[in-house]
Amino acid sequence: MEKIRVLIPEEDVDRKIGEIGAQISRDYAGKEVHLICVLKGGVFFTCELAKRITVPVSLDFMSVSSYGDDTKSSGVVRIVKDLDESLKDKEVLIVEDIVDSGRTLSYLVDMLKDRGPKSIRICTLLDKPSRRVKAVRVDYTCFSIPDEFVVGYGLDYAQKYRNLPYIGVVEGVE
Repeated sequence: MEKIRVLIPEEDVDRKIGEIGAQISRDYAGKEVHLICVLKGGVFFTCELAKRITVPVSLDFMSVSSYGDDTKSSGVVRIVKDLDESLKDKEVLIVEDIVDSGRTLSYLVDMLKDRGPKSIRICTLLDKPSRRVKAVRVDYTCFSIPDEFVVGYGLDYAQKYRNLPYIGVVEGVE
């Protein structure tokens, strides 16, 4: 069993998601926002965020993989599950659990732009700017974190620990 150190307590995560939800509600006032949840990790954050957005929300899911069961990105982005709905003329907000190298999001944004949305913005629970290899503009960030391997709130280590209500660091994992 791995040892998990708390990096961001549950109360801080909850408070920050409320703040970001309020900001998104102000920014999209008078509009409908179409959330694209990037599975699997993004589902916990997306659900909590959606509950705190006061403008009309629609939701779709996409599964994109660049990790597999490893702790480092392979650099190869693979669409595992595509969207069910058209993005034509929608205000799109991509919701991610973590932005690391930027490869996945860069690929995703380029691909989704071709589908005719009115706008595309990015919201992430966690950002690791020190790991960025592709320039990606993140519009809403809950927390910037150091280069440590984190779990909880949807993030996993070999499919474990997604259900932790806080952000933790798996000790001894590179």
